[in-house]
Amino acid sequence: MAMTPEDPIRARARAIVAGLGVEAKVRQMSGDLRLSRDLLPMARRYNGRPYPSGADPEHGIAALWFTDGPRGVAAGASTCFPAAIGRGATWDPELEERVGDAIGVEARVAGATLWGGVCVNLLRHPGWGRAQETYGEDPVLLGAMGAAAVRGAQRHVMACVKHFALNSIEEARFRVDVRVDERVLHEVYLPHFRQIVDAGVASVMSAYNQVEGQWCGHSTLLLRDILKGEWGFGGFVMSDFVMGLRDARAGALGGLDVEMPFRARYARSLPGLVARGEVPVSVVDEAAERVVAAKLRFAEVGVPERYTRDAVAGPAHRALAREVAARSMVLLRNEDVGGGPLLPLDLARMRSIALVGPLAEVASLGDHGSSQVRPPHAVTPAEGLRAALPAGVELRVAQGLRESVAAARACDAVVAVVGLTWRDEGEWIGPIGGDRRSLRLPPEQESLLRALAAVNPRVVAVVVAGGPVVAETWRQRVPGLLMAWYPGMDGGHALADVLLGRVEPGGRLPAEFPATEVGLPEFDPRARSVRYDRWHGYRLRDHGGPPAAYPFGFGLGYTSWAFGSPTATRVEGGLRVEVEVVNTGDRRGATVVQAYVGQHAPGLEREVRRLGAFRRVEADAREGVRVALDIPDTVLRSRDRGRWVLPEGPWRVEVGGSSDPADLAPVLVD
Repeated sequence: MAMTPEDPIRARARAIVAGLGVEAKVRQMSGDLRLSRDLLPMARRYNGRPYPSGADPEHGIAALWFTDGPRGVAAGASTCFPAAIGRGATWDPELEERVGDAIGVEARVAGATLWGGVCVNLLRHPGWGRAQETYGEDPVLLGAMGAAAVRGAQRHVMACVKHFALNSIEEARFRVDVRVDERVLHEVYLPHFRQIVDAGVASVMSAYNQVEGQWCGHSTLLLRDILKGEWGFGGFVMSDFVMGLRDARAGALGGLDVEMPFRARYARSLPGLVARGEVPVSVVDEAAERVVAAKLRFAEVGVPERYTRDAVAGPAHRALAREVAARSMVLLRNEDVGGGPLLPLDLARMRSIALVGPLAEVASLGDHGSSQVRPPHAVTPAEGLRAALPAGVELRVAQGLRESVAAARACDAVVAVVGLTWRDEGEWIGPIGGDRRSLRLPPEQESLLRALAAVNPRVVAVVVAGGPVVAETWRQRVPGLLMAWYPGMDGGHALADVLLGRVEPGGRLPAEFPATEVGLPEFDPRARSVRYDRWHGYRLRDHGGPPAAYPFGFGLGYTSWAFGSPTATRVEGGLRVEVEVVNTGDRRGATVVQAYVGQHAPGLEREVRRLGAFRRVEADAREGVRVALDIPDTVLRSRDRGRWVLPEGPWRVEVGGSSDPADLAPVLVD
């Protein structure tokens, strides 16, 4: 949302701010909550209602009303969509734009004008407790999905992208100092933020952690030099809540425009700092102008006829949540059992299905921290299957090892719903949530899966979790493996849709599932300092890291696909890649065409391959589709001492259905 001096809205904002005293200007830079009055209610129920900032009725300036995300609207009783990691697994920006639109509508109904639900922190290590809040491990995927959410939501409210930047260790977030060199920062950890800024996002939230010795909320490098300077961001920067600003002078000089959610450090200190000349009044003017301009810009945004109570968690939004959940589920394993793949379940040959596992009768919605959404109801796997199974097919629900094994022995097939909950991972709130110390399922769940496989050849393991799981002790024993993430309020119905073949599992992995925890990036939830490099996920695997059980971009469906030989040409602004893909199966389906790019440049450390572009495509049985992908120069270029350079070719482009070299067909282009 770059602005120029000629921007009439910015000019109006400047005129309004010019008529304010310092105290009134600082009010635009402060949340409206008071510690003595509002801290306890916030602790009891975070975001029970939107939080205001910058209300100034004396001067006719409305408040910003903030609500959190990203699974939906945190305020009120709203539609709970699948967690963002699952939506990343759809690889479908158009679908994510529809989700953003629906959330924007519900935010307006709740009284919010600012939605803080576009989380694009890169998933550097699968143990990160808040992996579920982001879209995955790759900047191209993160940027495309985050920009889509912004486009949808900002038809109705301002959107805020977070957490800027390098925030990916939950329990250390209030103290850790992330060390990173310039190339890694700009080529790996910032491109997706830049794409979302270019898409017009209204606000950026700074992170809690430090980068190169400066708190992100005070960081001149991040906020002034890069975000507002190099990128030309014209919106406003807000702090993460409470601890996102440590020092009023450092924050104001560093470029932080709004302290949220309390009237605290800015309100107490900034007027005096200005009076003493320690903070130039021009700094306060700039911040206030950015906030007022955003309010003016979005005052006329919206579709009032859509903002009705019956839209919130109503039929249309619930149907969308169900559609997204099914498209997010990633089929990782589907072996032949008795002459054909186990999934979809062949009900014509079954009289009974055992539903077991600790999450079989639980609606697993994810984290109970700031991203928690409280829908009016949610559908469990048991409820979804009961509603979907025809008469004559019994659903036998069992819990506990002995009862579950007995049910498995007696039934034609077994669906075991296992995984994690908000107690195991998520925002760190005392004894709950936080980072994962192990990427494996709890030992009793692994034992359950092995025991089920020993008595029934038709076992489907459904894993509910917010990030990659290491499954080496059991995955080869079960013929069916489905990653369901945290599937939202209608996840039980979506699971039934997928298991019974009414909908194809549409997901592809947005993060690599490693075969081992050994050799992954350094990850210490109690770290005080850590160095980030470019090697994580599939990039690390290609760089000699641990092998993948299931590679980034991988996913099976209920049909099969053939990729032709790709072509690639140099065009203005990047590379144009084309390939023919054919649905070789007997039913309509979808796949994600992925183009990876790499280059051998002597003396320049770069990845063997990195995602350059992608597109989700659908086709009928036996239908072919010609797919064109554009890899922009922004993916090809390299950072060198404060400037971008575009290395000369040749480039190696690889096209296929995942990041696994065996799935990719190469082509060279100068």
